[in-house]
Amino acid sequence: MALILMILRKMVKNRWLELSLLVGLIISVALASSMPIYTHAILQRMLIKDLEVLQADTTQYPGQVYDYAYFVRSEKDPDEDRLLAETDAFLTEKSKAFGVPVLLSTTTRSTMNFNFKPSDPSKVDPSVKRLGELTAMSSLDQHIRLVDGVMPSAEPVNGVYEAWVFPELLTEMKIVLGNELTIQDEDLKQSIRIKPVAVIDRSDYADPYWTNNTYDLRSRFFIPFGLFEKEITNNKAFTSLYCFWNYVLDYHQLKLEGLGAYTAAHAQMEGYLSSRFNSYKTENPSLPTLKVYGEKEKKLRMMLWSLNVPVSILLAFYLFMVANLITERQKTEIAVLRSRGASRTQIILGYVLEGALLGGIALLVGPAIGMQLTKILGASNGFLEFVQRSAMEVKLNQEAYQYALVAVVASVCMTLIPAVMATRTTIVGHKQSLARKNKLSFVHKIFLDIILLAVSIYLLQSFNRRMSDLVALGLDSMDMKVDPLLFVVPALFIFAMGLFLLRIYPWVIQLIYTVGRKWWPPYLYSTLLQVGRSTTQYQFIMLFIVMTLATGLFSASAARTMNKNIEEKIRYTNGSDIVLQTPWDNDAPPPQSGPSGPAGDASSPANEVIMKKRVQYTEPPFLPFTQLTGVESAARVFQKKDAYLSIGKETKRTTLMGIDTDEFGQTAWLRDQLLDHHFYDYLNLLAGDSKAVLISRSIAEETGAKVGDTVNIGWGDVRGTSSIVYGIIDYWPSWNPNPILTAPSSSGSTSGTAKKTKVDAPKLVVGHLSYFQNNLAVEPYEVWLKLKPDMTSQALYEALELKNIKITSLVDTKQMLVRSKNDPFQLAVNGVMTLGFLIAIGISFMGFLLYWVLSLSGRILQFGVLRAMGISYAQLIGMLVAEQLLTSGAAVLIGMVTGNTASRLFVPLFQLTFDSSTQVPPFQVSFDPNDQLHLYVIVLVMIGIGLLLLGGMLSRIKIHQAIKLGED
Repeated sequence: MALILMILRKMVKNRWLELSLLVGLIISVALASSMPIYTHAILQRMLIKDLEVLQADTTQYPGQVYDYAYFVRSEKDPDEDRLLAETDAFLTEKSKAFGVPVLLSTTTRSTMNFNFKPSDPSKVDPSVKRLGELTAMSSLDQHIRLVDGVMPSAEPVNGVYEAWVFPELLTEMKIVLGNELTIQDEDLKQSIRIKPVAVIDRSDYADPYWTNNTYDLRSRFFIPFGLFEKEITNNKAFTSLYCFWNYVLDYHQLKLEGLGAYTAAHAQMEGYLSSRFNSYKTENPSLPTLKVYGEKEKKLRMMLWSLNVPVSILLAFYLFMVANLITERQKTEIAVLRSRGASRTQIILGYVLEGALLGGIALLVGPAIGMQLTKILGASNGFLEFVQRSAMEVKLNQEAYQYALVAVVASVCMTLIPAVMATRTTIVGHKQSLARKNKLSFVHKIFLDIILLAVSIYLLQSFNRRMSDLVALGLDSMDMKVDPLLFVVPALFIFAMGLFLLRIYPWVIQLIYTVGRKWWPPYLYSTLLQVGRSTTQYQFIMLFIVMTLATGLFSASAARTMNKNIEEKIRYTNGSDIVLQTPWDNDAPPPQSGPSGPAGDASSPANEVIMKKRVQYTEPPFLPFTQLTGVESAARVFQKKDAYLSIGKETKRTTLMGIDTDEFGQTAWLRDQLLDHHFYDYLNLLAGDSKAVLISRSIAEETGAKVGDTVNIGWGDVRGTSSIVYGIIDYWPSWNPNPILTAPSSSGSTSGTAKKTKVDAPKLVVGHLSYFQNNLAVEPYEVWLKLKPDMTSQALYEALELKNIKITSLVDTKQMLVRSKNDPFQLAVNGVMTLGFLIAIGISFMGFLLYWVLSLSGRILQFGVLRAMGISYAQLIGMLVAEQLLTSGAAVLIGMVTGNTASRLFVPLFQLTFDSSTQVPPFQVSFDPNDQLHLYVIVLVMIGIGLLLLGGMLSRIKIHQAIKLGED
């Protein structure tokens, strides 16, 4: 009890330091607990988003579970009569095990196809062949509307089964309501008569009830389900039945933690059907999407840990620095206790209890703050950019508290290091250390900065080699796992570089002091001596500022680079804001079944070649696209993937692109500086000659073609035409020049070992669309649209519908960009880097103020003596400003150098996270001057506020009180 009281008194005495330590612990716990909370929240959001996209792309409802079985009755097994009822009950029960609400459940039974004959041939044409089936769907009457007739009876009427039919059946069978038909089948031991009495239609065409149930409505007689079960399902005369079970689940209620139960329920359904039916099928459109989420969670968790390494290092430094400041103020007390017989264990136990008390508070408060941090992560749209998104579903779970507990234990252990080191010092050693403050720091003594710098540079070289292989061979980066060290190594480099520059820093101060030794005024002379003799004392706060600024610069560049490269990749791949195709009228014959060509005729000459007729296309009007609301420009772009180019004896397969130079220049997107000259210069070259073409560098290198050469261009059965090379290009909108891995050639190889793959460089020829149409053929082209800045995709779709323009395919760049920004990994990069920087700024500001306030408090005697010697208040402020410039200012400069160096060296490595074969245009490091300006303003404001507070403290110093405090 006495020990606890002593600890509480110490904590009250150092309440501001203890409060600062508590804040650091809470932030550490919040950051750690936010990782599992964010992982769960973002994957939960993406799970529902992915299922919604699946529904939009495939028009299949992802929450549907569709089972089918073919039931064959066996006379040897009397229990088979109960099989369908048992299956109904089992599947209905298992549908509840999916863990989401069942919106709809439907059971459907159908007979095999029978031949129907009119019961009264005088009323119905008996020569028409009529094939149909009897079908029953549970709850059918709740999902239809009566078009004509009356509802069928639930019991046979004079031995006749009354049925619903769709209008298509009446047309197909050439009958009307009330016409009675009889099933004729030799295997059926009884006569079955059917009379359609009602024409129906779906009450709601969007009703999921009709999913998978609208096939062949021309041949299905629907009778009441209860009647079907009694008269047909339980009738041994019907030896086989088709059974369907359809369950519509509310997939929006699907939870990430329920994926195991969801997939298990599906597996149990499938297992049940496979063990009881020879022919069965199960369909669940969402399963392929759900199965990848376990792997996604692992990758995202690893990425979050990696991205949080820099801020975790900063938090560790902060905790160590604050704990060290507390211990420094108590070193004399610790030394006295040791000299009075207290053991190291007893003293350390006191600090352990203190850490446990603070850690317990952090454990209670931290996870709740972690939830709020998760919301910040979800709102990020770039580095230090936030947008209004729908709130993520965040909740505390057991895993968050487990992370929080680990963070508390690790943080408390970090705070104990200074105390453990202090207990090794005797009272004599403590006094000696006070007189030797200019000794080299421990990390510099063991050359930790040199070691870490060498390790980080070695890893940088290793990554660069891997990246060179990826780009040169066109490999998919997914073949080489994305290494978390991509995010850890830059933090290691920043830390090592900062330490290394701080090793050089004392020599720089000494040089400044020596150069102006004869001219420095007294207050600057005193400042240079103070800083030069106490460099170790300033290293913590300087390293803090260096790490904050360098991490901020690196994070800004990394986030900006990744966002910009993803955006540019999408824009380049598509070529413009909208790429669409319309149907073209043509004279192509309908597809034929059977053999692809006529049989050979013995009388035909052996050398006769049967030529397929070339399809003739009619070009649709292009003008309506240029007149669409919100369209800034439109261009026709013809692309032929399997064209050829001949020069001399060389013939190469190539992609041919036909354009109108003026339209294309106004509509297409291409990043600056990708070509040797501006994009428009090449278009102007083409415009001067209708025969002019541009060829890719791969063609030039493989064939030796050069500007001015004449080449022959064509495709398939189209006779080629001559063109003149006017330029050689490396990139072109929508064309990927990266090499593609292809299968080896089937031709024999003289070498003993044949390579499994070879690199095939894509090729491109660009020319005039009008020239190709006049001299080759008119074939369908794409329409590229550039939208006005304020034009939305929805408004364009509505404009297309209003003008009744039919579309066969459409690519929307804006929607692809939105989808990319909602990717969980993109959100993680943007969110974690933004959050990490904000936390770093916060704790750096606190650490900065704490350090300088305590430092100033410890030097009150020195300032008092200086004032007594005649130094004015203005000169004291000058000393303080000079000291700040020499320490904090130098730290800012070192941080800028370190951050920019780290960005230029390590940000290009993020190319390893992309597929190099599709990363076009080339990966480019991006720096936004506004990002750097924001950082510098924040740091300057932090230093400015610190100077104001310190100046205020100086103004309140009383000389006589300061002199009384000292021993000098």
